Amino acid sequence: MKLVWCPDMASKAYIDTVKSCQNFKESGVPELLSAMAAGWNSKLMVESWSHGGPIATSVGLAVAASHTSGRHVCIVPDERSRSGYIQAMRELAGISPTNVVVGDGGELVAEISGVDFLVVDSKCEDFASVLRRARLSHDGAVLACKNARDRRSSGFRWNWVLHRGTRVARSVFLPVGKGLDIAHVGANGEDAFSDKGPGRWISHIDQRSGEEHIFRG
Repeated sequence: MKLVWCPDMASKAYIDTVKSCQNFKESGVPELLSAMAAGWNSKLMVESWSHGGPIATSVGLAVAASHTSGRHVCIVPDERSRSGYIQAMRELAGISPTNVVVGDGGELVAEISGVDFLVVDSKCEDFASVLRRARLSHDGAVLACKNARDRRSSGFRWNWVLHRGTRVARSVFLPVGKGLDIAHVGANGEDAFSDKGPGRWISHIDQRSGEEHIFRG
């Protein structure tokens, strides 16, 4: 089975996230990730977060989950982060998160089976462990690494951090925010992604730089 790109779902999630994140400053990343997660009809979205981090990406994933009827799980390192995350989501976005788990990111993600959309922050110490130990969906998955500009310039490669045998069907670096590295993992050694059907490209203008970014997923 291949994951099929749905442009209408992506567009709806994108627009709703723009509305929900209009008071945030996380330069385009939440909207793009939300559109990608919804466009690929992701059913299990997982991210890692720690106290004091930006919350906008979480809002975007929550919006995407509402469109796909999927689950949005956030992994935090301690109770302080858990309380801060829940409070921020409620106060800043009016969202009451229910799937917030506390503990080591690598250990917890290894207990979650069927992840088809995973977001990590390269600034976090455990980002590589989370990527390596994630139990991805057999139908394929999309992996996103935020704040990837510095990692990219130092020679970051997906095959360095993923579990041996994981096949990256394709990857792309987007100059959005502080860099967004995206990898598409195939199913059982095959390209799990299909963009058949009506094609639609989504254009996003970075409010800070004025640059236009066009993507499909």
